[in-house]
Amino acid sequence: MSGPGGRSIESASGERLASVALVVDDAPDIRLLADLVLTMAGFTVRAASSGSEALRMLTGGDLPDIVLLDVQMPDVDGWETLTRLRLDPLTADLPVVLCTVKGLPEDNLKGWSLGCDGYLGKPFDIGALVDELRGVLDRDCAEREALRRVKVAELARSVR
Repeated sequence: MSGPGGRSIESASGERLASVALVVDDAPDIRLLADLVLTMAGFTVRAASSGSEALRMLTGGDLPDIVLLDVQMPDVDGWETLTRLRLDPLTADLPVVLCTVKGLPEDNLKGWSLGCDGYLGKPFDIGALVDELRGVLDRDCAEREALRRVKVAELARSVR
């Protein structure tokens, strides 16, 4: 469960409740690996095999705390999925980490410009996956937005 801005909340006894992660990837092996790693790290994991499936899941209003989103998928790719999430008031502030083989500076710039909150290259280190998601969840909405602006500015300078 999350509080305002996507931060994990605590139970009445002060225990941190498991963060819910939605893993969106068309590759079953990546979904399985992410599920295993994140579950072992204390996350509750849901999965979708396409952008369109993820968007359907998210329109129901039972939002995860964070989305791990592949870019290269058939049907609705990660770029379009992220764009639609940011345009919908229900999901506009939902933390999204892109996880992709698209590692060029131009790809990073596109992801941050579209509104991602983290960018992880494939193949990924399992520790880096957990650290990235936890790091994003530790930031509130304003902090994530400020980081986006900094990343876009840095990447725009390096792409020129």
